[in-house]
Amino acid sequence: MDVKQAIKFMILSTMAFACMNAVVKYLGNVNTFQIVFFRSLGSLFFTFGYLIKNKIPFIGNKNKLLILRSLTGATSMILFFMSVKYLSVGTAVSLRYTAPIFAAIFAIFILKERVKLVQWVFFIVSFIGVLVLKGLDSQIDSFGLLLVLTAAILSGLVYIIINKIGQSEHPVVVVNYFMFTAMVLGGVLSIGHWVTPTGVEWPLLLSLGVFGYFGQIYMTKAFQTASTTIIAPLKYVEVVFSLLLGVALFNEVYTFWSLFGMVLIISGLVLNVWYKGRLKQ
Repeated sequence: MDVKQAIKFMILSTMAFACMNAVVKYLGNVNTFQIVFFRSLGSLFFTFGYLIKNKIPFIGNKNKLLILRSLTGATSMILFFMSVKYLSVGTAVSLRYTAPIFAAIFAIFILKERVKLVQWVFFIVSFIGVLVLKGLDSQIDSFGLLLVLTAAILSGLVYIIINKIGQSEHPVVVVNYFMFTAMVLGGVLSIGHWVTPTGVEWPLLLSLGVFGYFGQIYMTKAFQTASTTIIAPLKYVEVVFSLLLGVALFNEVYTFWSLFGMVLIISGLVLNVWYKGRLKQ
C-alpha cells in the first residue's frame, strides 16, 4: 500500500473535477444540455477506446439497472451543472456532497441496511451546514439550492443502484452506459435550444470530457492503491480547489456564514467516512 502515491492520485482527481466545475461556470452562456452533451461525448472517446482495446463487451449483464443508473446519474449531472449557474462553485460542490446522507436513507429502505446512531449525528452536522448556508447566507439563490439538493438526492440513489449492480459489471462498462445515456439525453434536450459555440468555448467544451475522465481514473487509482479510510476524506479537497478557482477566476465572494456552512457539511461527511472505516477494521 503506497499511501503517498494514493494521496497524489486523489489530489490530481480533485483538481481535475474542480477544473471541470470551473469550466462549467465559465460557460454560463452555453445551454446546460449542450454542456452535458459535450462533457459526455469527450468521456466516451476514452471509455469506448478502453473497451475496444481490452475486448470488453459494451453490453452488460444487468441492463435494466445499468439504464436506471445512467438515467438517474445523467439527470443528477444536468441539475448540478444548472445549479452552478446560480451558485458559487464552492457552494454548489459542497451541497452536492450531501449525497451520502440521502444514500444512507435510501439504503435503509432499499438495501435494508442499518445506520448507526453516531452516523446520524454526523449527518445532522452536515445538514445543519446546509441550513446555515441557506438561512444565514443571503447570497444563496433558492432555485440554485433546490437544483443542487435534487442533484444530491439523485446522486445518493445512484450509490444504491451501483451497490445493487455489484461486481457483475466492469466499472468502465458502467461509466460507458452513463456517458452514452447522458450524451443522448443532453443532445435530445439541446434540440431547439442549440447555440453554436464560438471561439474559446469550443476547446473548453471539449475539455470537460477530458477533465471528467481523468478525474474518474485518478480517483479509481487512489482507491486501488490505499485503504478507503485514508483516501475517501480527500475527495472533499475538491471543495477547496473549486472555491479557490471561483475566487481567482470569477471574483466570487464567500461570507463567513457560507464558509462556516461548508465546513460543517464537509466535517460531518468526513467524520462519517472515518467512522465507517473504523467499523470495517
